[in-house]
Amino acid sequence: MRFRNRIEAGRALGKELASGAWTNPLVLALPRGGVPVAEQVALAIGAQLDVIVSRKIGAPFNPEMGIGAVGSDGNVVLDRPLIRRLKVGTEYIDNASRLELDEIARRLSAYRGARPFPMITGRDIVVVDDGIATGYTVMAAVRSLSGSRPLRLVVATPVCPPDTFQWLRQQVDMAVSLATPEDFAAVGQFYVDFAQVSDAEVIETLSRWWDREN
Repeated sequence: MRFRNRIEAGRALGKELASGAWTNPLVLALPRGGVPVAEQVALAIGAQLDVIVSRKIGAPFNPEMGIGAVGSDGNVVLDRPLIRRLKVGTEYIDNASRLELDEIARRLSAYRGARPFPMITGRDIVVVDDGIATGYTVMAAVRSLSGSRPLRLVVATPVCPPDTFQWLRQQVDMAVSLATPEDFAAVGQFYVDFAQVSDAEVIETLSRWWDREN
């Protein structure tokens, strides 16, 4: 399966999710790439749209290699076998987590301003990204929500490797992925157009949705 762009992927994912019953649903996008996908999902299931930010923790000397992730509440999810193999110390993880928390705060301020975060309790919460590789970033986001007593916590994505998908299914109430290819190497390989989404595009999308609510 290869998607033309994130909008096409979002429409396909929304169609899949629209077959279910939803209770006061809230779709939370992982910016930036998850926002155009999540918008189509929110349209399909009649949900409120917002964002949730978590950040990958990169390995020493190779920041593109994720060794875990941190959520907006400071909750850290770690790939402990990889950390042991790389011999990454606790001090490095603590320092990297603090730096990523600063970036989370910056992004939330840029995207949401002073707008209060939507209610979580008693609602179906759907966390959406444009693709999931290791699952740590989305899981850090999910765990930051669990204490607010949602009715259901759902993770939805167009594409995810099978081992990560099986792990996610054990962590949340429901996980949905349109494709779980064995040959998964990177999210971008499953899109024809995988151009970077800008902060300005995220802000414009959220502003448009918030204007609709008022």
